Amino acid sequence: MSAAEFDLIARIRARVGTRDDVVLGIGDDAALLQPPAGMQLVVATDTLNGGVHFFEDAAPADIGWKSLAVNLSDLAAMGALPAWATLSLSLPAQPGDATQAFVDGFLDGFLQLATQHRVALVGGDTTRGPLSVCVTAMGFVEAGAALRRDAAQVGDEIWITGTPGDAAGALALAGVAPYRDADVRRCAGDPLTDHARLFERLQRPTPRVAAGRALCPLAHACIDVSDGLLADLGHVCAASKVGARIDAAAVPVSPALAAACEGESRWSLQLGGGDDYELCFTAAPSRRDAIASALRAADTPACVIGRIEAEPGVQVWRADGSQWTPPRRGYQHFG
Repeated sequence: MSAAEFDLIARIRARVGTRDDVVLGIGDDAALLQPPAGMQLVVATDTLNGGVHFFEDAAPADIGWKSLAVNLSDLAAMGALPAWATLSLSLPAQPGDATQAFVDGFLDGFLQLATQHRVALVGGDTTRGPLSVCVTAMGFVEAGAALRRDAAQVGDEIWITGTPGDAAGALALAGVAPYRDADVRRCAGDPLTDHARLFERLQRPTPRVAAGRALCPLAHACIDVSDGLLADLGHVCAASKVGARIDAAAVPVSPALAAACEGESRWSLQLGGGDDYELCFTAAPSRRDAIASALRAADTPACVIGRIEAEPGVQVWRADGSQWTPPRRGYQHFG
């Protein structure tokens, strides 16, 4: 390890907080952690690459926030309480001051979100290479209580938190494939300014941790929507050996997306766009009131958008009773 890398790690270590269950954090060959008794460990890992998962010129603080948020979203989908994270950074060659400035900005966003959720950064790695971020987040859930993909039941209602499609709306406005063909109303000025809410949702998603915790005793199955609502709901259906019917008109829309896009073009963003990091979950109709109350307490908007059926596949229906075929069902990582 070079002196420059030691200096970089020391710079990170100086800003990191800790927790009582961190026996040994940054600075040794590995971290020593003490999970609480009676809890199961939940572990999630995501890699974000420049030009793929974030714009090459994105603010370092936004990259830092998002790199942790997408992992916390995975924990939320399992109903877990976040605790620890590791961070591996690949940084392109540039003058030392520029590298330090990037790391400082990155940590601004990363640690802002970590502080909100009491997450301790306990280790990681740094290396030279194309800009890439790999985060592993760890948390706890009561033994046997985790939400899973394979527990949806025929007759369940399908719920979604938040307003899916906002991030895809931002990508459409930015002209990013495959969303550039969406019929969005582009402004004459800077889309980053005039459609700020959509770009905020893309660059700084909200991990629904409180909602995931609240849903543990109430929901049957759950998944976070990272690749698109239809694609990710399809994973739930495949794992649970069921199908789904979605009411397109019931999918909630934000004022920002409604102003930028309408009709079936908007549906394609809401149902086939990625980067939402909302929770899609299923639950018995008898639990609707309890779920609504629990999510209000968790300050998380959510609504019912469909139901689980026995017939395989995920179908989308218009309000007039006709079936709608979306142009795409979600992001393809190796398509």
